[in-house]
Amino acid sequence: MDSSEIMKILSVIGKSILGLLILAMVACQGERNSVDIQHGTWWEYGGGPDQSKFVVQDEITKENVSQMEIKWQYQTGDNRPYQFSPIIVDSIMYVLAKESSLVALNATTGEELWIHANLRGITRRGINYWENSDRSDRRILFAMNHTLQAIDAITGKSILTFGDNGIVDLKVGLDRDPALVSRAQSNTPGRIFEDLILLGSSPGEGYMSPPGHLRAYNVVTGEHVWTFRTIPHPGEFGYETWPKDAYLYVGGANTWGEISLDKDRGIAYFPTGSPTYDYYGADRLGSNLFANCILALDARTGIRLWHYQLVHHDLWDYDLTAAPQLTTIQHEGKEMDVVAVATKQGFLYVFDRVTGEPVWPIEERPVPPSEMPGEETWPTQPFPTVLPPFTRQTVNPEDITTLLFTEQERAEWQQRVAKARKGLFNPITTEETIGMPGAVGGANWGNTAANPTNGLVFVMSQEYPSFYKLEQRPPVFSRGLKPSEVDSMAVTRGQLAYNKFCMSCHGADRAGNALGPSLLGLAMMNLPYLSQIITHGIGRMPPVLHIEEDDITDILAFFGGSMTDPNSEELDLTEGNVVASGGAPRKRSITSPYNTRGRDYPPGIEVPQARYYTG
Repeated sequence: MDSSEIMKILSVIGKSILGLLILAMVACQGERNSVDIQHGTWWEYGGGPDQSKFVVQDEITKENVSQMEIKWQYQTGDNRPYQFSPIIVDSIMYVLAKESSLVALNATTGEELWIHANLRGITRRGINYWENSDRSDRRILFAMNHTLQAIDAITGKSILTFGDNGIVDLKVGLDRDPALVSRAQSNTPGRIFEDLILLGSSPGEGYMSPPGHLRAYNVVTGEHVWTFRTIPHPGEFGYETWPKDAYLYVGGANTWGEISLDKDRGIAYFPTGSPTYDYYGADRLGSNLFANCILALDARTGIRLWHYQLVHHDLWDYDLTAAPQLTTIQHEGKEMDVVAVATKQGFLYVFDRVTGEPVWPIEERPVPPSEMPGEETWPTQPFPTVLPPFTRQTVNPEDITTLLFTEQERAEWQQRVAKARKGLFNPITTEETIGMPGAVGGANWGNTAANPTNGLVFVMSQEYPSFYKLEQRPPVFSRGLKPSEVDSMAVTRGQLAYNKFCMSCHGADRAGNALGPSLLGLAMMNLPYLSQIITHGIGRMPPVLHIEEDDITDILAFFGGSMTDPNSEELDLTEGNVVASGGAPRKRSITSPYNTRGRDYPPGIEVPQARYYTG
C-alpha cells in the first residue's frame, strides 16, 4: 500500500486506528517486594535491557499528578518531528535536536552542556550508553550512515581509538560486496550487554538486498565479536529450509526492530523480519529460517539457544519488530519466566524464556495456496490457541466509516472492499488484496511494554490495512550506459515513482496539500535521510515499507537531491555549545553508487525469470 492509501484509509475505517491500547493478561500473579535496579533508571532505549518501558517510582501518584508543572523547556532549534527516545544517566539527558545534533542537557535545569553537531544519518530512534566498572570511561554508541561510532559521554567528542579512526563499517560482513550494499544500519539503536553492543540491521527489502545477519561488537575497540547468520550457509542449521544457494542472493530476515535482553541469564531475544522479496517468494521456496522468528541467542557468543518461527515463507511483510516482553507468570501452579511476542498480524505468543517451549499450544492451521506462477505458499501458519487476537484481522464493507465521506464515496469504498480478496494469510495476487492488519500493524516497533513481575503485557495495536496488488516488472540494468544516461533514466523513473507513491499526499507539483507537506526545495536532501523518512516514518507520516531502495534513489534523483555521503562536505556548525561536528572523520564515502539496479542473481543460479512487485 502506498502512502496515499495509508492516509486515505485513516479516514475509511470507522474504528480508532492509532492509540488502541490492549491489555493482554498473561496469568497474573502478585507484586514482588523487590524489583531489579534496571527498572529504576532510564539509561537505555526502552527503559532497560528488557525493553519493558517500566519504571518503579512513588513520587508521582494519582493524587498529585494534577499538580505537576513544567520546570524547564529546551527548544530543538528546528521544526523536525523527532522520534528520538532520550536517555538519562545521572543528571545528564541526551537528546537529538538542532538539525540532527546530539545534545547533552542538565536534566535538572535544562542547561545545555554540549552539542555534537551535524550527525546527519544517525539512528533516528535512540542511542546506547556504556561505562566501565570504575566509570572512568563513559561513552555513547550509535550508528550513522551505516557506520558504528562512539563519542565520549562527558565531553561529546568522537573516540578515535574506536574501530578504524573512530569508524566501524557496518556494510562489511553481510556476505555481499560492500560496494553494492546501499543500507545496513537499523533505525533502532541495538542493545548493550557487558562490553558488547548487539545490533540488528535494515539492509533493504528489494530483490538482491543483503541478509540481515545479527552481530556484536566490542564497545571499547569496535572489534567484531560474533555474527549469527539469519540466512544459513551450507552445513548450518536451517539451510535446508531454503533453495540451494539461496544465501547467495536472498536478503532480509533482519532485526530492524527492538532487541530485548535477559541480563541475568545473558540471553538476547531478536525478533526477525521477512526475507526478500517480501511479497513474492518464488526464488526462496521453503519455510525460510530464520526469517520471522523469535530468536534466543547467547548474548556473549551469538550461539542459538532456541527459536520459533511465527510466519512461514512470509508473503505479507509480517516482520517481527515490537520488543519481546519479559515477564513472570503463574502457570499450572508454578512460577514461570516467559517472553511474550506481539506480531503484526495481531497475535500474542508466549514462550518459556529459557527453553522456548510455548506456554499454551500453538496450532499449525491450513492457509490458502498462492495463485502466482512459481510461488508455493507454505501450507500452514502458526495460530495461538488461548490468547485471542488483539486486533481485527479482516475488513468488511460495513466497516467503512460514515464520517468524512459523501454517500457516493462511501458506496465506492464499500464496493472496492467487497470486491477485494481478504482474510489473514491470503496470498497476494495480481488482483487487489486487503491485508488486515497490513504491513504497518498491528504490533510494530515501540508498541509493547510490560510489568516485568506480574504477567501484564501491554500492546498498542495499529489497525492499518494494506491494499496490495502484484505486477510484473523486468529488472532494470544500468550496465553499459554512460553516467549521464543513467542519471536521465533515474530522474524519469523517479517522477513515475513519485506519481505512484507520493503525489496524492504531496501534490502533483510537490507543493503539498491537506494530507502532506510541501516537498519543494529538497535539493539539499541526501539519500540516507530520505530513506529513513520513507522506511521509518516521521511525524504523522507512517512508514511506507514497500517502496524499494532503488525507487527511493530514483525519487531523490527527481528531487535533485544528493546521492553522496552527507558528511563528505563541510557543514556549518550549529549555534550553541558545539564541541564537535559530523562524527568521526571519513576517509571515503560509504554510500552506494548512484544507481544499483545492475544487481542480479549470481551466475548459475536457477531462479524465476519474472519478478513481481507490489503496485
